[in-house]
Amino acid sequence: MSDYIVSSVTIAGIYALMALGLNLQAGYAGLLNFGHIAFAGLGAYATGIVMQAGGPAWLGAGTGVLLAMALGWCIARLGRQLGSDYWGIATLAIAEILRTIATNEGWLTGGANGIAAIPSLFEDWPRPWNAVGFMAVVLLLVAAAAWACRRLGNGRFGRALRLMREEPRLAACMGYDLVALKSRAVMSGAALTAIAGSLYAHYMSFAGPDYMLAAETFLLWTMVMIGGLGNTAGVLVGVAVVQAAHTLVPFAKDHFQFSSDTAGAMRIGLIGLILLACLLWRSEGLLPEKVRRMA
Repeated sequence: MSDYIVSSVTIAGIYALMALGLNLQAGYAGLLNFGHIAFAGLGAYATGIVMQAGGPAWLGAGTGVLLAMALGWCIARLGRQLGSDYWGIATLAIAEILRTIATNEGWLTGGANGIAAIPSLFEDWPRPWNAVGFMAVVLLLVAAAAWACRRLGNGRFGRALRLMREEPRLAACMGYDLVALKSRAVMSGAALTAIAGSLYAHYMSFAGPDYMLAAETFLLWTMVMIGGLGNTAGVLVGVAVVQAAHTLVPFAKDHFQFSSDTAGAMRIGLIGLILLACLLWRSEGLLPEKVRRMA
């Protein structure tokens, strides 16, 4: 029971890092990035490849962050004249292209089988302290990332992103470089998400193309929308609600003797119902963004 709780909290913390990275783009800057999970995939694969070559964990994570930031810079400058919806579709296409490359380039990524036997950060520690130590590292990173995102959002950069989101022409007239703002928002979110992908690779001891499925991006969008776009605390609440739904369904399965297929469908249905209820009655999320208004 305790191992299951530790595992659930650890996974929730990793997804919280990814969701906070998405919130920097979608919440603050209003960017419809539907390929966000590609940054996590780069972090996971970079960690797997570096660890296979005998490199240290910090080098794998750092490589993943650099690759994700480079991809974010390219994505931000992709089609400067594209509307937000078309830009979102383009990001989805890029993520699918990267997943296809990862599936087919077996010499580098292991192909469809992925990269296995990635060592954990605390594999030399005895059980259950290795899992507890990993969970503690993840929670510390989530706390640090949430603090940084909150400071960023309340600072000059965050106000500039919100102005670009609400009134892009006014932001341009005030002298803001919209492409530079967009690039910095995407690159910041990419770096945070790549760290989460690296942690996920260490935790699962595996990196594979399934990490970059479009469904993972939409799961992150669900967490952010349930919690509240543009609100750091709301994002964490959204992650907790979705992870709670994932965690409670197995208990219902054991109690009511559901099949595994039914339990999987119940998870998706329950999360869908929560999202639908929020869209109908709390369209701005459980903890809406507080935007200061001019008197």
